[in-house]
Amino acid sequence: MASTSIGTHGGAPPHTAADAPTSAPAFIPLEANPELMTSLIHNLGVSPALSIHDVYSLTDPVLLSFIPRPALGVLLVFPVSATYESHRLSEDSLLEPYTGQGPDEPVLWFKQTIRNACGLMGLLHASANGPARNFVEEGSDLDKLLKKAVDLGPVERSKLLEQDSSLAKAHKEAATQGATGPPQATDDVDLHYVCFVKTEDGTLWELDGRRKGPLKRGWLGKEEDVLSPNALSLGPLKFLEREGEDLRFSCVALAGTLD
Repeated sequence: MASTSIGTHGGAPPHTAADAPTSAPAFIPLEANPELMTSLIHNLGVSPALSIHDVYSLTDPVLLSFIPRPALGVLLVFPVSATYESHRLSEDSLLEPYTGQGPDEPVLWFKQTIRNACGLMGLLHASANGPARNFVEEGSDLDKLLKKAVDLGPVERSKLLEQDSSLAKAHKEAATQGATGPPQATDDVDLHYVCFVKTEDGTLWELDGRRKGPLKRGWLGKEEDVLSPNALSLGPLKFLEREGEDLRFSCVALAGTLD
């Protein structure tokens, strides 16, 4: 297979007009900027041992080798096209609304009700699940939020996010430091985030607050992480196969901090 390169947004704030009702609370769009994203997760309480890294290719082993391994989460930024929306609606029509909650829930999933917050949702999903959860510092704002969320259903979790002042403050601080200048909370563009994580049982999950719930995408071996060829073929590369190699695709990974 030819190398599949992934672009960077150079400061563009990816989100989508369709990510939440227009009556919902709105955040300033967050740039697809690893430095800003890293600052945001650290401010919330993720250990400095983890950072966000640009992923420049989904198939080139040399470019993928620049990412510290194992990668604990992948966030794909993609254009919300008619093809994607048709696929999403068709797949979701076969699913019941998600009602999971409690400590036995396989993943902690948040339904998105805050407009322009899909980047934040992706970071929350990446940090709250799989091995990354062990890097959320005890007593931090994020630790407190996740502990409250565990026993709540999806509707209550969404309200928890809407009402969490520390989350809103940390997001605003990151979003207003972007290279493009602070965009407006009412701005709309056609890009969206989806997160992929691997849980301890080897399941690859697609986590997106616009969907009806978390989606199982396959199984990974013990030594495979979310940037392994198998994980990429089950997850991010499916998007590129449907859409073609649109230059607006971008990808970042949650992984160890480089020295």
